[in-house]
This record gives sequence, structure tokens and C-alpha cells, in this order.
Amino acid sequence: MPVVRSCRRAAPRVAPSSRPDPLTVLARGNRITRGAEYRAVVRGGSRCASAHTVTYVVTTTEDRPARFGFIVSKQVGTAVTRNTVRRRLKAACAEALPGVRSGADVVIRALPSAATADSSQLRSDVVRCLERRAAA
Repeated sequence: MPVVRSCRRAAPRVAPSSRPDPLTVLARGNRITRGAEYRAVVRGGSRCASAHTVTYVVTTTEDRPARFGFIVSKQVGTAVTRNTVRRRLKAACAEALPGVRSGADVVIRALPSAATADSSQLRSDVVRCLERRAAA
């Protein structure tokens, strides 16, 4: 049997159905991206602690969509575990986005216990804190 070299043309294409659902993903405009913005929210925001997360919220009068940032340290677990926790938190925030006031900046820090929590527990933690601190 001849050996076939891997190349772009020979590689299988990704199926269009494998793309993430746009309703469960935060758009670029809904993300905090700069380190200075993270620091400003964590240092100056109101804090809400729960079993698996700590949520910091800064509300502004700016007319822009709410923005979210996520901090998942190495204490949570391996890279696979950290990314899983981050994706679950992003999905929970995407669902809660309509109930968050515009102009709010939210940073969610995952605690080590978030690694063993399931999606519904993380979702309830996030929703409870957002209702308390950033409800529209």
C-alpha cells in the first residue's frame, strides 16, 4: 500500500455542523481582552462569591454591550480541565447575557472546586451572582 503524504488538499474537511452554536458563544464585543481592563474590574468591582466562582462586576453608564472576562488559574487543574471550565462559564454567561445591564464589565474567577462541578452548578453560581450585581 503506498504511503500518502498529508497535505491540505488530502486532509479531510471539517464538517459545517461541527461549528459552535452562535447562541452559546460570546461575541467579540462581549469579551474583556486587555489585562488593564481585568485589573480595573477585579480591583474596583463589587464582589460576589459562590461555591465555585468569584464574580467581580463594574457597572458603567456607557452605551455598549456587557463584557465578560474569565480567570481560570492552574490551581483549577490541567489545561484540558481549565479550558472545559472556561467554556462552561462562557456558555453560562452567553445564556445570561440578555439579563445583564448594558455597560457592565464582569470578570469571573474560577475556584479550584470548579474542576469537579458540573455545568448546571456553574450556571447557577453565575446566574445568581449576575442577578445580584448586574441585573438589567
